[in-house]
Amino acid sequence: MTDSSPDRPASARLVLLLACGAAFLSLLDATVVNLAIADLHRDFPATTVTTLSWTITAYAVLLAAMLAAAGRLADTVGARRMFIGGVGTFTAFSLACAVAPNPATLIAFRALQGIGAAAMIPASLALLLTGIPADLRARSIGLWSGAGGLAAAVGPALGGLLVEPWTWRAVFAINVPMGLAMLWGARRLSTARRSGARVPDLLGSMLLAAGIGAVALAVTEGGTWGWSAGTTWACLVGGVAAGSVAVARSRTRAAPAVEVGLWRNSSFAATNLASLLYGAALYAWLLVGVLLLTEVWHYSVLKAGLAVTPGAFTSMIGAVVGGRLIDRYGPRPVLAAGALTMTGSGLATTAWLPATPHFLTFWLPVGAVVGLGMGAAAVATNSAAALAAPPLRFAGAVGLNTTARQIGGALGIAVLDAIQRSAADDGLRAFTGVYAYCAAASLGCLVAGLAIRPAATVPVAPSIPLEGAVR
Repeated sequence: MTDSSPDRPASARLVLLLACGAAFLSLLDATVVNLAIADLHRDFPATTVTTLSWTITAYAVLLAAMLAAAGRLADTVGARRMFIGGVGTFTAFSLACAVAPNPATLIAFRALQGIGAAAMIPASLALLLTGIPADLRARSIGLWSGAGGLAAAVGPALGGLLVEPWTWRAVFAINVPMGLAMLWGARRLSTARRSGARVPDLLGSMLLAAGIGAVALAVTEGGTWGWSAGTTWACLVGGVAAGSVAVARSRTRAAPAVEVGLWRNSSFAATNLASLLYGAALYAWLLVGVLLLTEVWHYSVLKAGLAVTPGAFTSMIGAVVGGRLIDRYGPRPVLAAGALTMTGSGLATTAWLPATPHFLTFWLPVGAVVGLGMGAAAVATNSAAALAAPPLRFAGAVGLNTTARQIGGALGIAVLDAIQRSAADDGLRAFTGVYAYCAAASLGCLVAGLAIRPAATVPVAPSIPLEGAVR
């Protein structure tokens, strides 16, 4: 059935609102929970912070593992159907998280919530590519990308505002009314015939998710089990083996779990390695900052949320300015500048981190500077991924780039947990060690980014007729 709505501009505005809402919610939940860890620990004191951090890791792992397959599944069932399914799953398990009776149940529900988010992201991009007139498409994609930056900007403060007067449960409950509103709006969109594309390799997708989770578990719990223990090595070897089988299956499948074809482009491979290392630094930096503010500087959850917000806003500025520079110089120099800024900020924090609160003289300037670098690196890796792929594979390339960043984020949090555990009784070293790791990961991002081939402009998404395009 084709779109029969007489008010095309209104339909396009609805598509834009729904797509940006999905991007905002899915990325908000990757950061807003950081502020809930301390409150979770107060409710469940017998559970370690390391275990509770899996409320973040489980979401990130499943989001990363399912993104690529979800994008191809949207082609099979239609973007609108996939969007509704993703938002419905995300909303249902947000409610389940809000009423979870114990940490184990909460972590399981967070993993399932991550699957819903993984469906929302590519489906929302597909809605934009097919439901927005060609002359508005580039601007709309920019707004869609900016929604993620806005989520990062308001996430810490929103987490504090919700947890401080209520509890950690409010962080999940807030998703429910927004999700229901998006479901109502999505049902007003028209549908179209299914494309007939094959269902992605489900076994390969499950193997990929299991592999990422096993490696992250080994890194997280290696300090407790012992790095030479059989359990640690079983997770490491089993995780690598599962991931390798998923890649091997993808070479022979018409609808693979991993799009191996794009990886033959050396620039695309370098971009995704840079994205992985960027995510490994970013997620660890965001979480260790909250832990430092609440556990060492003894800030309240609300005060900690407000303290990290300025850096998130400068990240938005870095993304906007970086995008303009990419139009003139290409993504490589912008990525190099962003990663170098993150590296320097990490080294400075490692060397001069104070044990007592110094907000105006230390935290604010360092946070503002590193935010600029994070924003520049984010927009540069996204643009480089688009430049490295043919226009008709733009969405798939950006999806894989997002997957790499999420995998890096999950592993980065696991490394943070391992460092915190190993230096738990050594004062600031539990925190400076993490910042040193973030500097090293950022330096790796810089080196990987230098392998990206120079380019001057970002390609525009291919034109797709609006009539009957939204599925």
